[in-house]
Amino acid sequence: MTQHTTALFEPARLPGLDLPNRLVMAPLTRNRAEADGTPTPLMATYYAQRASAGLIIAEAATPNAVGQTYPNITAVHSPAHVAGWRRVTDAVREAGGRMFLQLQHGGRVGHPATSGLTPVAPSPVPLPETIFTPEGHRPAVVPREMTAEDIRTTVADFARAARNAIDAGFGGVEVHSANGHLLHQFLARNTNLRTDGYGGPVAARIRFTAEVTEAVAAEIGAGRVGLRVSPGNTVNGIEEGETEEIYPVLAERLGGLGLAYLHLGYADPDTPVFRKVRAGWPGVIVANPVLEEISTDAVHRASEALLAAGADLIALGRPFLANPDLVTRLRLGAPLNEIRDRYFMYVGGATGYTDYPALDAQPSSESSDSIVALDGGRVA
Repeated sequence: MTQHTTALFEPARLPGLDLPNRLVMAPLTRNRAEADGTPTPLMATYYAQRASAGLIIAEAATPNAVGQTYPNITAVHSPAHVAGWRRVTDAVREAGGRMFLQLQHGGRVGHPATSGLTPVAPSPVPLPETIFTPEGHRPAVVPREMTAEDIRTTVADFARAARNAIDAGFGGVEVHSANGHLLHQFLARNTNLRTDGYGGPVAARIRFTAEVTEAVAAEIGAGRVGLRVSPGNTVNGIEEGETEEIYPVLAERLGGLGLAYLHLGYADPDTPVFRKVRAGWPGVIVANPVLEEISTDAVHRASEALLAAGADLIALGRPFLANPDLVTRLRLGAPLNEIRDRYFMYVGGATGYTDYPALDAQPSSESSDSIVALDGGRVA
């Protein structure tokens, strides 16, 4: 093993928060919550195992009931949710870690069989694929087009959820405007067919994401708020149109708020949109690379290319879920655990979740056959 001295292991800082390294655990839906969205003790163990990350961004939590995507995902809109998350943040803090919570509304990525409610979206355009529910994969339903009152209520729900997250012990929140969920649906031309002030030209399509982010920042302070986007991402049937215009315009509108960071999913330092956003964003950029493979060398290559292109922090998902001691492994140049894809989602329990070994433990003998993927592609 060859010890690495890359900038990945240098300290970094967000507003009001010192980070011991530049490695961020990216949010990954794992479906280990109770049916009502309350985090479980097993989740506290999972996140505490990974507390050596410079920052953990916990998996997506819904700000209201209609925003639920899949079974057993987390939420943050009730006292039980807050109490459950408090157990998680306490465990991570005791292990020396720092945590933000991602806030996500699924929009059309939802189903009455899961939430008991008809999904809402910018326009009545259904998801062009099946969706997993407690009854298995079901055809997607046509979502209800959001009214002006729905939009105002949802903005308020995000702000209230952010306050709940702070009450639960998180250092901040990440607003999720990526991966084909509600805020991303407003950005995309094929899912946003509105003719009011929230649809049509790019300046109107970014409005909902901007208003949610601004409301959350007003509620808990801009320095406690990150925003995640995924330029050009086609997951969940998204066709953005004008990608190279959308994100610089969004960055310009929100750049003066003093947000904690802008998080770029599927980040490619060689694309014009990455360069434009980096040039126009005055604060911290968190970049989540697409990896050619899940290995120590691949992580270093992708991370160092993004740091050289102006990223400040590197967010990794799959490497962290399979390696609770990822920071140590990357620093030492040690091999990474093989990911057991079949235990990513929908299965519950500790297998493929809290049983990945550290360097000084015996390797797992479980199969790595793939049944389900997270958000498509090989995003890190």
